[in-house]
Amino acid sequence: MYKLLVVDDEPLVRKGIVTLLDYEKLNISEIYEAINGQEAYDLFVMHSPDIILLDINLPKINGLELAKRIKEKSSHVKIAILTGYDYFDYALSALKIGVDDYILKPVSRDDITTLLLKLIGSIENDRKSLEIKKMIKNIHETEHIEDDSYKKNFIQITEKELGNTSFSLTSLATQMGFSTGYTSTLFKILMGQSFQDYMLTLRLERAKLLLLTTELKVYEVAERVGFDDVNYFSVRFKKKFGVSPKNYATNVRTSDD
Repeated sequence: MYKLLVVDDEPLVRKGIVTLLDYEKLNISEIYEAINGQEAYDLFVMHSPDIILLDINLPKINGLELAKRIKEKSSHVKIAILTGYDYFDYALSALKIGVDDYILKPVSRDDITTLLLKLIGSIENDRKSLEIKKMIKNIHETEHIEDDSYKKNFIQITEKELGNTSFSLTSLATQMGFSTGYTSTLFKILMGQSFQDYMLTLRLERAKLLLLTTELKVYEVAERVGFDDVNYFSVRFKKKFGVSPKNYATNVRTSDD
């Protein structure tokens, strides 16, 4: 469940947002209202909202200064600026100080709902990343199991499945016994790059080795390293190494002679 703070000194705008929202759909359990920057900051300190919809032109503390103070105190809070066309330049400035999004007035129910769903999705992603980081930290601190154990499994499985054209992140997750999303994040943390980038690099490097040490034809090499389209394989190979696999193989064999 999420907490929402709506800050606007125009009662019609503020009340319009508050009354039109589908709280059940958005999973919002608490909503607070403020008519000026100081009141908004006090409510923020008291209730720790997850999302803040914030007008720029506010009494006492303007919206930009308020957003800056809140982000300095709690960077994970999602803030979206509500602004009229006259304040569009200010909205761009707000993005530079850490504000997460903005929306132009006048706003409709659909506009606000779409914006909130986007911010909620961002919160969920932040929480998942934090959970995984905590999990890895706990493994080190309580079980004394190093990341190398998972990393070793990743390496063994990807090596084994190198030539399997249907091998995917989902396949890897199944073999590891994890969810796909969890596996994706864990793989990137431990291997330093995404699953897709890692597999592409691994396959191209192995293809290079095969071209160097065997008499296999280009299409045979492509199949051996998990490409079902030899043309796509050739394009990716040339992009990485600056030469087509056919020319690479020819150059290697010519130099050997």
